[in-house]
Amino acid sequence: MTADQFFPASRLSRRRFLPAAAGALGALGAGLGVHGAGLAADDKPEELKKKTEDCVDKALEYLKRSQAADGKWTGNNGAYPVAMTALAGMAMLMEGSNLKEGKYSEQIAKAVDWFLTKSQQPNGLLGFNQGSDFGSYMHGHGFGTMFLACAYGEAEDKEQQQKLEKAVKKAVEFTGKAQINRKHSAAGGKTIDIGGWGYTSAQENGGGDEGSITVTQLQALRAARNSGIAVSKEVMDKAMAFLEVCTTPNGGLIYSYANGQAVNGSERPPITAAAVACSFSAGQYKGEYAKKWVKFCKDKIPYAKGRIAHDEYQSYYFAQFVYVLGDDRYGGMFPTEDKSTWLTWSKYKDAMYPYLVEQQDKSSGAWTSGFIGPVYTTAINLTILQLEKGILPIYQR
Repeated sequence: MTADQFFPASRLSRRRFLPAAAGALGALGAGLGVHGAGLAADDKPEELKKKTEDCVDKALEYLKRSQAADGKWTGNNGAYPVAMTALAGMAMLMEGSNLKEGKYSEQIAKAVDWFLTKSQQPNGLLGFNQGSDFGSYMHGHGFGTMFLACAYGEAEDKEQQQKLEKAVKKAVEFTGKAQINRKHSAAGGKTIDIGGWGYTSAQENGGGDEGSITVTQLQALRAARNSGIAVSKEVMDKAMAFLEVCTTPNGGLIYSYANGQAVNGSERPPITAAAVACSFSAGQYKGEYAKKWVKFCKDKIPYAKGRIAHDEYQSYYFAQFVYVLGDDRYGGMFPTEDKSTWLTWSKYKDAMYPYLVEQQDKSSGAWTSGFIGPVYTTAINLTILQLEKGILPIYQR
């Protein structure tokens, strides 16, 4: 490929890209309403901030204690080590630690070493085609690529940089080869090249693409680009086109292109929220599809209303894009809507903030809801709680 077939890359780190912010919010979860016993509705802002900081500290310490000796984290019964290690590592990078310095530098370094020495295959895959990944490795590969790209973006040691650069380049190359390419017949007889991803690579899965995995790969590729790794524009464009053709007239995304046409009633809100996060990370705030997806999520995704299906996954992406919306971007997207109806970060934060602190297990520092395990739920909630720190480019406004 020629140079113009790749997105231009410039290596970003928090030292060059760090907005001033601090704070947190909460994620979707079980049981209570807006306010729990841990935080009172009339708590002063500084009291809320202190309680949330304590909550984050306890959760990070839980992850520190739960890391295996070889550097990995796992879900229940040893499941999904690649995805769990990546998400836990991301939570520690978001705290401000990196490979060289910070409270959790040792844990980050052990996680990176596990990826480089035990997880990455000769073909670039970050994962395993059997055992703990259950033959479904692309989710983990995407999260792993994102983590290594972010660790590379924060690395200062030359030897570490070289090892990580090589690993991320191999992972990005594998992602491109794993894409499932199709020809989509659009209106007016036009043919569009689209490309999603499935649970395994295109060579193995027989064409079973899936929206949530596609979004995971897109965000990983964006993180790689942010860190200075060249990423194929063609691969990214086909992936965004895949999400667009999977959008129903109502504005939500369906589970899989292979399921047939995108018809109303078959939408998946969690995947739609993930698509918004990817669209925003690409700087697409006012495009036709971004607006459709945002509006659909605003209407279909409740928060502070109790647990629903795919809660942590949905919360992870929904919080990301609402954070990017801030308090005024929704109004820019929908200027005719009454301001009282806007989807804003402040509304979301004020509703979810007290809930998450209340739901944390005070003895361990973990969150235990969900069937994947406390490492997963804790890492997801820590990601949400630390968005306002603005440490990593992939999560910034």
